[in-house]
Amino acid sequence: MGAGHDHGASAAHAGGQHRIRLWWAAGLLAAFMIVEAVAALVTGSLALLSDAGHMFTDVLGIAMALAAITAAGRAGTDSQRTFGLYRLEVLAALANALLLTGVAVYVLIEAARRFTDPPDVPAGWMLLVATGGLLVNLVAFALLRDGARESINVRGAYLEVLGDLLGSVGVIVAAAIIAVTGWSYADPIVAVLVALMILPRTFALGRSAVRILVQAAPRHLDVGTVRDRLAAVPGVCDVHDLHVWTLTSGMDVASAHLSLDPDAELGAVLASARDALHEDFSIDHATLQVEPVGAGRCTPVGW
Repeated sequence: MGAGHDHGASAAHAGGQHRIRLWWAAGLLAAFMIVEAVAALVTGSLALLSDAGHMFTDVLGIAMALAAITAAGRAGTDSQRTFGLYRLEVLAALANALLLTGVAVYVLIEAARRFTDPPDVPAGWMLLVATGGLLVNLVAFALLRDGARESINVRGAYLEVLGDLLGSVGVIVAAAIIAVTGWSYADPIVAVLVALMILPRTFALGRSAVRILVQAAPRHLDVGTVRDRLAAVPGVCDVHDLHVWTLTSGMDVASAHLSLDPDAELGAVLASARDALHEDFSIDHATLQVEPVGAGRCTPVGW
């Protein structure tokens, strides 16, 4: 017997807001990515090239986020997908993390090669383009900030833009050093620093996505505490086969078997258990099976 709340309307509303902001961010970044890529080829700047490559992953990541949100919003029309397509969001976030890792590794390898023979880079053009990139990233950063708190996929795009913003700052610093001192090593050094700043955030995003995909319990929830809280519901004498996992960002779900006292009222127990999960753990979708005490537990499963 199940108890829970429908997430469809709220998910659709949030998805619509995220989609509009993602479109604006993607358009701005795509337009400037072309400018930066051309400037990197003309100037020979590795720092600009790394920033352009990073911006490309921003655009690609946002495109995947848009595709995932759109697919999730349309999933309700398919009766075979009983949980919708929310997991597409998580898959897209994992793909973003892998792409960003690839960009960072490429920059590190290219920087190592350039340390032996750093090319001359026109600092003026480099500074101008990097300043434009900083402004574009600030706008995209503002557009994605709110959605990053609610969606792991938007968070992936947000982290990519944040890394790119830091990259633009680094390119500006490198351009200033080259302009003042003529020290060409500033270009590959800044490229390495940007890559090293990107990697920890990327690993964190990938780890969060994998945790959801393997259906591990959310980090902020202790399964033992959830079990104890359900066991404390009046009329419940035992809790077993408890599972808690995350379906997608902000949507934790649970299932459990509850053994009831002979005199327990079924409706009251279910309502109290549902309220406990909602109020104490923000779990709004729970599937609860009730059994009379002494009926014996279900055959244990392998997981």
